[in-house]
Amino acid sequence: MTDRREQLIVQAFVELAEGLASGFDAIDLLDVLVHRAVAILDVASAGLLLADQAGRLHVLAASSQAARELEVFQLQRDEGPCRDCYHSGVKVDVPDLTDEVRTWPQFATHALEAGFRSVHAVPLRLRTRILGAMGLFGTRVGALGESDHALAQALADVATVALVQERLAADQGALNSQLQTALASRIALEQAKGAVAYAGRVDAAEAFEQLRRYARDHNLRLSDVATAVVSRQLAPLDVIAHARPAADR
Repeated sequence: MTDRREQLIVQAFVELAEGLASGFDAIDLLDVLVHRAVAILDVASAGLLLADQAGRLHVLAASSQAARELEVFQLQRDEGPCRDCYHSGVKVDVPDLTDEVRTWPQFATHALEAGFRSVHAVPLRLRTRILGAMGLFGTRVGALGESDHALAQALADVATVALVQERLAADQGALNSQLQTALASRIALEQAKGAVAYAGRVDAAEAFEQLRRYARDHNLRLSDVATAVVSRQLAPLDVIAHARPAADR
């Protein structure tokens, strides 16, 4: 393990731990987590899926639009590594996607067309319950080593901690409420991103950064800012104006 990689790992877990200790915004933290996973592991993109009360999976975070679209496609076709990982509760390691065309005919074909060549997944675990899965997508053929799988699982476990506080673990009703809140926040964030992207004529990634900047500079939760935009309590143009350099305002 190189010194640079060790530094990235330390920085990632320090950042995540500080977020957990300081009244974190789960959606914001999970976005940081999938981007750190890409920086640390030998993958091109990562996505995080969470199950609702009925066991249906939803995309909660993604490091790229390509990963988000692939995760959504996987859910629509009901086949793929994250789905299998969630239902089995064990990791999935596919070094070469071409070997899995028969297993996941639609997903594998779509992923290959999108430029991905390998896929991996680890479960989001809470004791004996599986809450979702984290998918890792590579543009080169190759397996994840044991140390990389351990790191990926550790990151997925941090995601679980971010979603479920320890005191809620024994309370099924409170746990379901926490998970539903996270899903609702994600929906509001996607709607807010769309509103800001349309108003500012920018792409979704830039809209997300503008929302995050507004939230952090005003010491607000990202989910609360998104809800304010969706409910029209905060104008998208105000978010956009705040993101401009001071000289341009």
